[in-house]
This record gives sequence, structure tokens and C-alpha cells, in this order.
Amino acid sequence: MRTLVIGDIHGGLRALHQIMERAKVTKNDTLIFLGDYVDGWSQSPQVLDFIIYLKTKQNCICIRGNHDDLLLEWLDESKDNLLWYKHGGEATVLAYESVSTETKQKHIEFLKSLDNFYLDEQRRLFVHAGFTNMNGVDFEYFPGLFYWDRTLWETALALDTTMKSNHPFYPKRFTLYNEIYIGHTPVTRISETTPVQKANVWNVDTGAAFKGPLTIMDVDTKEFWQSEPLDQLYFDEKGRN
Repeated sequence: MRTLVIGDIHGGLRALHQIMERAKVTKNDTLIFLGDYVDGWSQSPQVLDFIIYLKTKQNCICIRGNHDDLLLEWLDESKDNLLWYKHGGEATVLAYESVSTETKQKHIEFLKSLDNFYLDEQRRLFVHAGFTNMNGVDFEYFPGLFYWDRTLWETALALDTTMKSNHPFYPKRFTLYNEIYIGHTPVTRISETTPVQKANVWNVDTGAAFKGPLTIMDVDTKEFWQSEPLDQLYFDEKGRN
């Protein structure tokens, strides 16, 4: 009975199947998806179908990502967003041309049901991007920051590693939870392709939207499994590259 966290998928169903197989996932495992299921590669609708199916077989906690919110706006409110198109949305729009109205409605319901964050009994926080309120997620004034914020990760990267947590300058946000698991900002930006820990923050977005692999990690043991780089699995597509 493991708790496994999964980074940003971005329409890469082939990679999702690979990590499920490589981690030998069973129905007894709890799966925590950090969001950004869509936008990038060509199988965004199929990724949602697969996760909806998984939810009927085992315990799945599905967090909302910014790309998931953008897709919901397009599906449910017909909102066009040119910036979204340039950041993976175009592939998603094209993929939905062959999706039935009934399936689209199921996807809308799923996207509306996503959680902004999840806090487990061991005070481990799972959130797509971060939070900004120094008193924690329950006090966040703008919910959109849960799936858009980058300051939590930027602060973790810039933190003096010799600073003790009781130092008056130590960021209070890092003292509120035992561990924080995020995606949103690919670690490939700092030339990494495996999960990165800074302070008590674990970044599990290993760049699957671009040329990195998709990652699944056991939050207790920190063992992780990865897919092949997504540009190799979808060699005839550009993804978000």
C-alpha cells in the first residue's frame, strides 16, 4: 500500500502507461496526481479518460493544474486564449476534434472536481504550483495561486542551505508542512531530469511537456521511476518544444 505522486503529464499517455508499468502500480496503491494532465502532446483527452477510469479502480487524488483550468475554460465556457494555444493548448484543441460531446461533458465534470491541494495525515502537502500566504493553504486569498504560483519554488531554489529553520529570515512557508510536493515548474530549467528537493519542497515535474521524462515517486521511500523522454515517445510531434 504505497503512496505514489505523479508529476505533470501534459498529454503524454504513453509515458503514463510506462511509469505505471515500471513502478508496478497495483490497485492497493494511492495515486496522487499533481495536475497538468493536458496540453503538449497529442493524447490529452485519452489521459483524462485513463485517469477517470483509474479513479473507479483505486484511490486517486487529482490536483488541479493551470493547464487543466485553461482547458476547462475552453470546454465549458468556449473561452479562446491565444497564449494557451502557444503553450500546448493547440495540440489539445486539435485532439478534441474527434471527441464526442458526451465524453467532453465527462471531462468537464472531472476538471471541475479537481482539488486545489491535498494535505495528508503526516502534514505532507501536495499542490500543483505553490501557495503564497505565510500562514498556509487554508489562508490563501487567491485560489488561482495554488496552480499558478512560482514564488514557492523560486524561494526554495534561492534559499541559503546553511540557514537553520529557526533563523528569523527563514521562510515561514517552509515551516508549516513536513514536506511539500509540487509540479508546475520543470526541473529541466535547472538542468535536472529527476525529482529535486530544496528545503522541504520536492519538485516532481521532470519536463514531460518538453524533452524530459514523466516521473512517479514513492513519497515514503523517495524511490522513483521514469518514462522514456517524451520527445522520443512522440517522435513525430513537437510537444511544447
